[in-house]
Amino acid sequence: MAMEGFDQGSVFFSDNFNTGDNDQSGKHVLQVFKKKFKDFLRQFHECNFNFKYRDALKRNYNQRKFFLEVNLEDLAAYDEASAEKIYKQPTEYLPVFEEAAKELADELTTPRPIGEEIVEDIQILLNSDANCIPMRGMKPDTVSKLIKISGIIISATGIRAKATKIAIQCRSCRNVIPNIPIRPGLEGYPMPRQCTTEQAGRPKCPLDPYFIMPDKCQCVDFQTLKMQELHEHVPQGEMPRHTQLYVDRYLCDRMVPGNRVLILGILSIRKVAKTGKNAGRDKALVGIRSSYIRVVGIQIDGEHTGSGTHPPVTAEEEEQFRRLAADPNLYDRITRSIAPSIYGAVDMKKAIACLLFGGSRKKMPDGLCRRGDINVLMLGDPGTAKSQLLKFVENVSPVGVYTSGKGSSAAGLTASVMRDPSTRNFVMEGGAMVLADGGVVCIDEFDKMREDDRVAIHEAMEQQTISIAKAGITTTLNTRCSVLAAANSVFGRWEDSKGEDNINFMPTILSRFDMIFIVKDDHNVEKDITLAKHVLNLHANAQSVDDSNAPVGELSVPLLKKYIHYCRVKCGPRLTLEAGEKLKNRYVMMRSLAGKAEKEGEKRLAIPLTVRQLEAIIRISESIAKMSLLPFATETHVDEALRLFQVSTISAASSGSLAGAEGFISEEDHDMLTRIEKNLKKRFAIGTQVSQKNIINDFVKQKYPEQAILKVIYAMIKRGELQHRQQRKMLYRIY
Repeated sequence: MAMEGFDQGSVFFSDNFNTGDNDQSGKHVLQVFKKKFKDFLRQFHECNFNFKYRDALKRNYNQRKFFLEVNLEDLAAYDEASAEKIYKQPTEYLPVFEEAAKELADELTTPRPIGEEIVEDIQILLNSDANCIPMRGMKPDTVSKLIKISGIIISATGIRAKATKIAIQCRSCRNVIPNIPIRPGLEGYPMPRQCTTEQAGRPKCPLDPYFIMPDKCQCVDFQTLKMQELHEHVPQGEMPRHTQLYVDRYLCDRMVPGNRVLILGILSIRKVAKTGKNAGRDKALVGIRSSYIRVVGIQIDGEHTGSGTHPPVTAEEEEQFRRLAADPNLYDRITRSIAPSIYGAVDMKKAIACLLFGGSRKKMPDGLCRRGDINVLMLGDPGTAKSQLLKFVENVSPVGVYTSGKGSSAAGLTASVMRDPSTRNFVMEGGAMVLADGGVVCIDEFDKMREDDRVAIHEAMEQQTISIAKAGITTTLNTRCSVLAAANSVFGRWEDSKGEDNINFMPTILSRFDMIFIVKDDHNVEKDITLAKHVLNLHANAQSVDDSNAPVGELSVPLLKKYIHYCRVKCGPRLTLEAGEKLKNRYVMMRSLAGKAEKEGEKRLAIPLTVRQLEAIIRISESIAKMSLLPFATETHVDEALRLFQVSTISAASSGSLAGAEGFISEEDHDMLTRIEKNLKKRFAIGTQVSQKNIINDFVKQKYPEQAILKVIYAMIKRGELQHRQQRKMLYRIY
């Protein structure tokens, strides 16, 4: 019988998958690209034969900085196929790139000093000028590919060790398996269940016999971070999305909470570890994985102005900004461009324009810093468009965060310490003021916040840092942002007859605002008619109004946002000697007038300028100069800053509405109120009942004003030091 096919003796086996040839061909391809990467690092040069990467590699290695930053556009210009491999298969070709860099470093640094014969591994850090994709644009088809996304860091863990090669040993036969490579990222290594040693004449080793030998492992530093998508990328009514970042070696400790970053990384997946009651049930979900990004390049917003996450300014835009800065009426144009749909409030809009541009931050020789950000408080009646102004500032600021005082806690505004659910270690998460670093934080309903929460932002407003000392974490975060706050009076509407009792703020928080505006809804027939026409016109033409057809002289919102960002990055004006001399003379004159008034017992100037308010005027002057990209603030800018300060803080204080704040009450009045309170406490013991009429008559005989006595009694009732049978009646009697 004839044999056919597999029955013939000449056919021994069939290798359908041809794995051996594929492995050999794959290794050959990797070696080819390794040579290409090496040639790129050695031969790539710019004009004048500047061998960019070869010189940088040698310089970094000699400085014991074992990393090299490579621009992917340079690699694509040299060899497009190599750049395509890095983009599409980074997990395979990036280690080959690092091996090529290590071999080239060996050639460039030979001979090395005694004791440093072993060549160190080189880490390749990538950067690219490509457009970034939003965090919501990460799709499953981008897994294991190189992506570039933007976001803001909200938490960071400590640095831990990650094994790159491990050695395991069998407990039974003591067999050692050395140098087992571990894949990078958050993936682990499945330990073999059985020993592979030949068991001739010996019983088989039990199951799971291997254990790791820590002293023979090779490890690198790694850190995990949590990144949130940028505020402007979050659709209305949706929660901001987060993703986990994995950084290792020389990328560790480069980012802190609050940094706005551009990340170049590999979208990777890892198995979801489940614990608890549903652990057994989740074993059936074999295909479920969670994603994270293995970072291979970072671009941090170094100027803290949103520059790292904003597109670069083109030459045409820069020329447009230069022409705009040369306009002598630019200050008025910017003022008209601040919320043009809101009628009036010209001085308030000028103050908001100063807040958006900001002054100049100074670092003193002794290491202390003076803030350049301007803080503004709007206080007054409801229905005066305070919240709309806050919303506009959030949209036009390069970095803007909006929050409501009632829905914000101290931890939500500053920072919180939380426990990581996976590692059970404490991690720090930044709040609204940390996320607004380099921009503006808008706090609505400022008066509805709890007093403890308001106290938490004292340091953040003046020192522009947040100090954390909780759960073994002691650190400082930056909050270099301006604060724009809106608040209502205690009684809902501003009552001129009730003076200082309209506000319920501590003097410590009021003194940190550079400008305080009292917004009153006055009844004026002509103003009401004009305002009604303006509102009706807005509603009638709402569909036809957009940024492209802004009225003549006004700047559109996108242009204004870009111009603010450009000025904050490029310009840092200082006071001229003449302007400083003029401001000094005005300051000394007002201080001397205040002292003279106090000596004569008059109240012509009850608000002496303090040093904190003097610095506020300097910041306002610098911001007005910055609008025109001027290097120095002149006397004209100082005059406008003094006028703004006069119509805001000083006019509010002179009406008596801020009496009791730091520098907002004469020492004579303060001493009188203190004496009345001391005498009250001495004369009437706790628990005794005394007629209010008798108290007032006794103190009036001592030449104390009745209104001052009632103020002290009411203040003690509010603090709980006195009780009144008819407290509501007492309150009405005071006024």
